[in-house]
Amino acid sequence: MRCVLPRGGSQRFPFFFMMRDEAGRRRKPAGAPAKMLTAMAQTYRRFQAGPDPFGRTWNVEFQWLQTGISIRHADTVDVKFHVETEGEPPVERVIALRHPDVVKLSAATGHALTDAWCLKLAALHLQHMIVSGEDMEKTLVTAEYGDIEKYAAELKSGAAA
Repeated sequence: MRCVLPRGGSQRFPFFFMMRDEAGRRRKPAGAPAKMLTAMAQTYRRFQAGPDPFGRTWNVEFQWLQTGISIRHADTVDVKFHVETEGEPPVERVIALRHPDVVKLSAATGHALTDAWCLKLAALHLQHMIVSGEDMEKTLVTAEYGDIEKYAAELKSGAAA
């Protein structure tokens, strides 16, 4: 068998790799590591948040992550989510993490500055926004250092997992 990464994969689906047998047929990998990767990705890539101040639960789906300088000349890491709830039209929310803040936080916590970590910090901020109702009218929200510091501590303690 050989291991093949899917070409042109989408960020809308959890990371996984496919196995191919000698005949070239695709086979999903077996074992705990593949299941663990899928479960972790589903937690932050697609999740439910709420209830909001009106008692609604929101479905959240990660769309993309990129540096803000490439799209709006800002020194940020932008994380975009698709958010919807019953009876409301779907909306987009972009959480901007200031690059100097995440570099400082990475150094303070000893956690590597990775895309996955930024995704988790942004997802926790969006979850806070939904539950509290803060800034839900805004499409682009910049997370403050104190907030992402709190989220990093939650991730480290395992409380957010």
